[in-house]
Order: sequence, then structure tokens, then C-alpha cells
Amino acid sequence: MSAFLIIVLFALFIIGLPIAFSLGLASSLTVYFGDLTHMVVVIQQTFNAINSFTLMAIPFFILAGYLMQHGGISKRLVDFSDSLVGNMSGGLAMVAILTSLFFSAISGSGAATTAAIGAIMIPAMAQKGYDIRFAAATHSASGSLGIILPPSIPLILYGVAASVSIGDLFVAAVIPGFIVAFSFLIYAYIYSKKKGYIGTEKSGWREVWITFRKAILAILMPVIVLGGIYSGVFTPTEAAVIAVVYSFIVGAFIYRSISITKMIQVLRDSAVMSANILLIIGTAGLFGFIMQRLGIPDMISATFVDNISSALIFILIATLIMLIVGMFIEAAAAILIFVPILLPVAVEFGIDPIHFGVIMIVNLAIGMFTPPVGLNLFVASQISGIGIIRLLKPIVPFVIILLVDVLLISFLPVLSLWLPSIM
Repeated sequence: MSAFLIIVLFALFIIGLPIAFSLGLASSLTVYFGDLTHMVVVIQQTFNAINSFTLMAIPFFILAGYLMQHGGISKRLVDFSDSLVGNMSGGLAMVAILTSLFFSAISGSGAATTAAIGAIMIPAMAQKGYDIRFAAATHSASGSLGIILPPSIPLILYGVAASVSIGDLFVAAVIPGFIVAFSFLIYAYIYSKKKGYIGTEKSGWREVWITFRKAILAILMPVIVLGGIYSGVFTPTEAAVIAVVYSFIVGAFIYRSISITKMIQVLRDSAVMSANILLIIGTAGLFGFIMQRLGIPDMISATFVDNISSALIFILIATLIMLIVGMFIEAAAAILIFVPILLPVAVEFGIDPIHFGVIMIVNLAIGMFTPPVGLNLFVASQISGIGIIRLLKPIVPFVIILLVDVLLISFLPVLSLWLPSIM
């Protein structure tokens, strides 16, 4: 029945059935034909997978992200980033990456980051003479910071699946997130220098201060979220509610950018996104339960331990698996499916679960801007009007850079574990 479960799942993937329905149908058919248990367990396990106080953080962080996205902060963050690096070679490309870094720490979503910043910066870069393919590739790649930096939704899912502290995961991902952003900035500078993309006029300290003051309320949100969690004032779930209240006050009453019409759109978009993710979580939980009943994780773990001699080899294999999986399966589903399989093996080799979580999330970030299901790539393609095929060549350097970052983060655990250790 293990083979039946996997074959049916991939067959459903191939014919294009959505991930949530593929997981649920494959699991249900395995229960029915394998006579594993009563069919009522299908409903029970699907509900149990989402019946978690911690998971309540997901719809709240999604709502907070949409509130900030529609709350007029994108332009303020772009102006602040432009005042910092806009005068350098490839200044607008660097502005795009730096703004994505700021916005990622607010939205927790790669697609939202790509859409909010790309809608402003891709046309601006094209107008200044940048190759629009490079502009779209830059935004689709830098949007992946949205699932690496807190309040990343995949980090929350990993924390629930691995039963580790979400607060520790949030803090552990900060340095790796900055490493990824910095490596993107270096590439953008070198590429732009080669192509002759000059910067804008240098900003004075007065302009930097003015743009910072306008963007400070947006920049403060991740500080409040992480600070509140680590000071013990509130849990990650309560932090998500605080983020919603803060985002609403800033967007509606201070920036005055959220009208009643926009608020209805925000609530609708948040509800749809939350429903999609929670449905995947529920069916992935059912799938995980069936795998446990069939003993699949134990079989895979034993195979790894018996045939792999070191943690180094395991990390390389796990990286390859996540790279391939991330290209075909959404990050949320990949986490919930593969954490029960790979994490016990990682622990067996002495790899810290927090460190392994960061490795996994950064790895899956590559899938956010690679075909066939890279959502960031599709968003950037839609904004730029450039077909996916034409974006493949300019996206390759970013894939290589992120792979190097994954290996660096994997083999230097201190990059992930130092901040949680001192806090």
C-alpha cells in the first residue's frame, strides 16, 4: 500500500489536480483499498491537522501582510531604500532587493512581496533602461525572501510539524535571510556595473532621514513581533493578532490608504489565501498520518542511516531532494510531507532541528522562482509582460547564488543557531 499511496499521489500531480485535493484523494483511496482504518478517520485527521492554536497565527499574519500591502507602505519603503543605495551602479536593482528585504519582514509571503514591490519597481527599472527580463528575474528571486525572513508562514508550518519553537525559528532565520539578500545585492551590483546601469543622484543625510521617518512605522512591525515573542509578552499566535491591529491602525488611520472598498478586498484575499493554505495543511496532515500507519518514515530513516556515513552526505542528499521537490510542490505541502520523513534522520545525525528547519526553508525558497510552479516567477511575468520561457536565462544566476547560500548555511550551523543561543 505504500507504493500505491505514492504512485496515486504523483499520478494526481501529473494530471494537474491541486495539491490539497491530490493529498486528500491519495490518502482516502489508500485508506479505502488498504483497509487501514475506518473512513471516518479521514475527516478526523484532516480536522486534527488544523485544530491547533499555533496555526491560528497563519491567517492572522496573512491578513497583516495584506493590510500592509494595501496600506501604502510599498512606496515609502522604495523611497527609503532608494535614498540608501539608489546612487550606486545598478541602484534601482539594489533598491528592489533592499525593499523586498524590508517588505518580506512584514508580509511573510513571497508572492505578496513580489507583487507589492514589483508593481512599482519593474516599470521603473524598464523606464531607466534596465533589461526588463533582468528586472523581472530580480524581483521574482528577491521575493523569495518573503518565506525566509520572519514572520514567514513556512517557518510557522515547520515549527508545528517539527514541534520546535517558532520564536527560535524566526530568530534563527534572520542571519541566513540577510546573507541571501546581501548575495543578491552583490550580484545585482556586478551585473549592473558590467551592463552600465548607472545609479540615481546621491541622497543627502536629510533625505535619508525624511524617507526613513516616513517608512519607520512599517519597519517597526517585525521589531514589535519578534521583540514581543522573545520578551515573553505574547506568543507567536498573539503576535500575529498584534500585527493585524498594528497594520490596520497604520494603514487606515495614519497612512490613510485603506478605504472600505480596499478593506473588503483585503479581507476577501486574506480569506482565500488562508483557506488554500489551511486546506493543504489539513490534507497534508492526513497524508502524514497514513504514512505513519504504513511505516514509511521509519523505512526511509532506516535506509538513510544504514547507507549514509555522515551528516555531510545527508545534508547534500536532503538539499537535492528539497531542490527537486520545491520545483514541483508548494512550500507548505513540501514541509508537511517531508519534515516527518527527513527530520528524524537529521536528528539521528546530530543536526539541530532549528538549523535543519532553516536549511529546508531556504532550499524551498528556490522553488518560489523556478518553473513549473514558481509563484513568484508567474507574478513577475504577469507584471512585466514577459513570458516565463524568456525569464529562464536571467533567473539561473539567482538559482546558483541561492544554492551556494544553502550550502553555506548548511555547513556553518552557527549562522542559524548563534542568535537563538544568545537570546
